[in-house]
Amino acid sequence: MFIQSICRSVFPSQDPLDRADFNAVEYINTLFPTEQALEEAQIAIQQLFGKIKDIKDKAEKSEQMVKEITRDIKQLDHAKRHLTTSITTLNHLHMLVGGVDSLEAMTRKRQYGEVANLLQGVVNVLEHFHKYMGIPQIRQLSERVKAAQSELGTQILADFEEAFPSQGSKRPGGPSNVLRDACLVANVLDPRIKQEIIKKFIRQHLSEYLVLFQENQDVAWLDKIDRRYAWIKRQLLDYEEKYGRMFPEEWCMTERIAVEFCHITRAELAKVMRTRAKEIEVKLLLFAIQRTTNFEGLLAKRFTGCTLTDKRPDSPLDPTNPFLEDEPGEEAGTEKDEDLTKPKKPKAPDNPFHGIVSKCFEPHLYVYIESQDKNLGELIDRFVADFRAQGPPKAGTEEGGAVLPSCADLFVYYKKCMVQCSQLSTGEPMIALTTIFQKFLREYAWKILSGNLPKSSTNSGGLTISSLLKEKEVSEAAKFTVDELCLICSILSTAEYCLATTQQLEEKLKEKVDKVLVERINLTGEMDTFSTVISNSIQLLVQDLDAACDPALTAMSKMPWQSVEHVGDQSPYVTSIIMHIKQNVPIIRDNLASTRKYFTQFCIKFTNSFIPKFINHLFRCKPISMVGAEQLLLDTHSLKTVLLDLPSIGSQVLRKAPASYTKIVVKGMTRAEMILKVVMAPHEPPVVFVDNYIKLLADGNPETFQKILDMKGLKRSEQSSMLELFRQRLPTPPSGADGGPSLSFSTPTPEQESSRIRKLEKLIKKRL
Repeated sequence: MFIQSICRSVFPSQDPLDRADFNAVEYINTLFPTEQALEEAQIAIQQLFGKIKDIKDKAEKSEQMVKEITRDIKQLDHAKRHLTTSITTLNHLHMLVGGVDSLEAMTRKRQYGEVANLLQGVVNVLEHFHKYMGIPQIRQLSERVKAAQSELGTQILADFEEAFPSQGSKRPGGPSNVLRDACLVANVLDPRIKQEIIKKFIRQHLSEYLVLFQENQDVAWLDKIDRRYAWIKRQLLDYEEKYGRMFPEEWCMTERIAVEFCHITRAELAKVMRTRAKEIEVKLLLFAIQRTTNFEGLLAKRFTGCTLTDKRPDSPLDPTNPFLEDEPGEEAGTEKDEDLTKPKKPKAPDNPFHGIVSKCFEPHLYVYIESQDKNLGELIDRFVADFRAQGPPKAGTEEGGAVLPSCADLFVYYKKCMVQCSQLSTGEPMIALTTIFQKFLREYAWKILSGNLPKSSTNSGGLTISSLLKEKEVSEAAKFTVDELCLICSILSTAEYCLATTQQLEEKLKEKVDKVLVERINLTGEMDTFSTVISNSIQLLVQDLDAACDPALTAMSKMPWQSVEHVGDQSPYVTSIIMHIKQNVPIIRDNLASTRKYFTQFCIKFTNSFIPKFINHLFRCKPISMVGAEQLLLDTHSLKTVLLDLPSIGSQVLRKAPASYTKIVVKGMTRAEMILKVVMAPHEPPVVFVDNYIKLLADGNPETFQKILDMKGLKRSEQSSMLELFRQRLPTPPSGADGGPSLSFSTPTPEQESSRIRKLEKLIKKRL
């Protein structure tokens, strides 16, 4: 309603039909109040239809009248159009007849300049008469034009043959304006004429090259390959000077000569290398390839490659001579002393001339691959000899724990070979080189890394409590010297570097090789080899520290814990273990500073090895008195504290241990504390003791319970009843679970473990 009111205010209307309260019945009754009024309306409508019909009839009569008036005008229009077409056709015919006569006369006089312009016009005019070829006179003119074109082609080829005979030297007079105009005519003639001219000229221009560099000539060999490229540069200079203006610019004759030279050179080099394959040495091969790829790069700088792709260049070529600039150092020849193995910049991806000559060297790249195999073998042997001569990295030096220099040297050499080979070929030779890389990566891992890891030896005899108090014997318990620990860390760091760099090498090889060969590049096996070296190195470090702690654990299990009378400071075996940890861990941490993740792995593996071993030796401590158990609990807490601080022990920079490591220590050592707490608990009444054991240890294995009873020193008769009660008090296993001695219990939460630790600490303080 609001919108309607707005519309009425903007567009006011007095029409009853626009009123809001419009009533159709009332409105009709108003217009036709009686039947007579209605009949009058019908009569008025009939009269309106009659008038409309009259108007329509008059319109049709008018249209017919207009057609009769314009009929004559249309006839005049058609006559005018036919007359115009006739005049135009007669003019074209006159032009064609005159043009054909002039074309034949100019052809006989060799007036190629005028012919070039006239011939194109005649051909264009002749196109208008294609629909009139049924007329004998028109067909005769068409045949005369074809005959003139044929005569022109034959005549121009003869003129070029006379000017540039296939045998003998070029005409002393050089190119003429006649030949230049003849080339313009050839553009209009059959394309085969132009192709024949180009072919004959290039063949004649390069005929001297085939003679000078025959297979039996000394200059044909690879060591004189520079002379080939110097010769073509001189020839192109000569061409630009003498014939540069004779051929149309769009013919790209300079590039065509260079391309044909490349095709001939590739075929000739391939032939001479097949004949003298035994004389090809890697240095000579690399020299020839380097000079050839340099020449191909020069072609890419000077030409667009339009003759290779049959495309016109985007912009006109520079009219100045493209070979006036010499490559630096080219005149030095083969006598120049240069590093042939120095890698060049990778070829530009848009170089259309890449491989146009150098492709011929690919069948002989096995010489290069075999050379790299030999060089890498010598390099590995040199690494081994240097390592033996210089000895392992010394502790306290910059080399201690650092990546071995030979590793970087190996991968630098790999990179150089990869870049060099990719410039020679991106096909099968790259796969062969990858196989060589794999071979010597494995050899490096075996001979340099694994082969120089210190050998672990058996531990000396067990130590007594008195021997643990002697500092000298304590220090001798460690199997590896500080230098040996540094060597292991250095080998570990080197293996990590090799692992990461090998992965990068694989990616680079896949970038360089042809796409169809990418799937054949796979260095996963070599990366696994370096991962194995890393694991072995960590295991050696763990075994060394673990073995150093063994005598102390053995001494712990042999102590008379039943006769301990009072709780004192930590036991000597704990002091011995802590001393070994403080001796080894800082050295390992400092030497693995660049590989923190592997130091963390070392800490985790040592803890996973030490804690179960400690618990096993704990079970051997039997029988234990109450005071002895309290002393062991104190010792366990001391070891737990040291293990929690293991990653940063002896470091001036306090760093929080990783959560994963802390969780392992807390879980393992808390179990040891729970074992001692069970041992300390009275075994009367038995039910309470058994329930307390199940609650604290959550271990349903009867063997573990048997060990606890042995630690408490119970008699066999008492143990039997306890074991029977233990089996009765075990929780019922879930339905469907496999029956067995070990049952599943809920693991204590970290909060529960923390609460138990605080209770144990209070107990120890109270006893002290």
